Amino acid sequence: MNAWREASPTARLLLVAVLFTGLTTFMFLPLLAIELTAQGIPAGRTGFLVGLLAFSGQAFSLLTGLLVDRFGAHRVMAAGFLLRVLGYVLLGLGGAGAAAPLVAGIVAVGIGGSLLGLSTKTLLVSQEGADPRTMLALRSTFVNVGVVAGPALGAAVYPLGFGWILAACVLSHLVLGTCLVLRRSLTASRSGAAVGRATTPAAGGAPAAPWTLRQWLPLCGLGVAYWAIYSQLNVLLPITAKAMTGSAAAISVVFTANGLLVVLFQYTLLRHVFRRAAARTLLVLGFLAFACAYATLIPLAGWYSLLAFVVPVTLAEMLIGPSLDEQAVSAAATRRTGLALGTMSAAGALGSLFGSSAGGYLLQSARDGSEVWLLLVGSSLAAAAICLLLPKVRTRHV
Repeated sequence: MNAWREASPTARLLLVAVLFTGLTTFMFLPLLAIELTAQGIPAGRTGFLVGLLAFSGQAFSLLTGLLVDRFGAHRVMAAGFLLRVLGYVLLGLGGAGAAAPLVAGIVAVGIGGSLLGLSTKTLLVSQEGADPRTMLALRSTFVNVGVVAGPALGAAVYPLGFGWILAACVLSHLVLGTCLVLRRSLTASRSGAAVGRATTPAAGGAPAAPWTLRQWLPLCGLGVAYWAIYSQLNVLLPITAKAMTGSAAAISVVFTANGLLVVLFQYTLLRHVFRRAAARTLLVLGFLAFACAYATLIPLAGWYSLLAFVVPVTLAEMLIGPSLDEQAVSAAATRRTGLALGTMSAAGALGSLFGSSAGGYLLQSARDGSEVWLLLVGSSLAAAAICLLLPKVRTRHV
């Protein structure tokens, strides 16, 4: 992979950190509810704690962006590693009889994840000698390796005890955090400059003037729309997949195929196939792919519909997610990259909340399943039209 060879040593270390922290995180996340229930915690409280973890990771996106711009991405990243290590330790100490460490641990893991995710993303798009699209594509690929392999690895380790999974999380974050902090210290001592403060990446080519509020509103609206539509994979699709196929494992097939396709084709798609396409064009194509994906579910044709759904929905994910961040980076004012990425994360949190709530209500109120998918097709087409309101900014490639 040319981009890996061309990337700076710091960028490579950041990507390795993304890979291994993602791997251990997805060992931990799918089993959290099972472990809490096994400890005797009631289902209602378990649901609240799992929701608290997601909320803690999403609610502080804007604040995290401001912190990145104010104190520098390296310092925020170090704080994220520290918080996550502390959170995993507290989770190991908590349980049904020790609610305070449990809640504190979950909040620390969530906030630490927000600090880590945004700071590493900011550092990657700010690397000298690489354009944001390449770095975002590589990051997405490495994240999805963890999404695919993490749950399987967690299931293999879980019989030994949940403590071993927490230990793996602590060890990975401690080692990688220490390596990145040392790398930062060595680089700073050699250059004598404060590397790592969030700036607009030279390779990505920010516009001469930052976007106005009128230009930002459609982009934020698209961020909300993307996550509202994408969240149906976690709300509507599992229920529909089981109803169409009669198998509770059907949704696992979808997620596994989705993750593998992203790992195999994300980088190639953005780096080579759509190398010179504007981010706005990729967003239009992505939302059109969403429309095609949900249209395949209208006939409710069992496994045929479900398998036909996988390819276009994965294409939409590969095109839209990185392109929203790329567009935000291009629109950001100088030293406001963190805030720009934090704004998109906050839009995603709002979209996920709205989509999850609306999805369940639609499924209850619709007279037949096809109405829901028709509405999602229409929403995807409307979002594709809104993309045309964005300025057409091309990424300058190195």
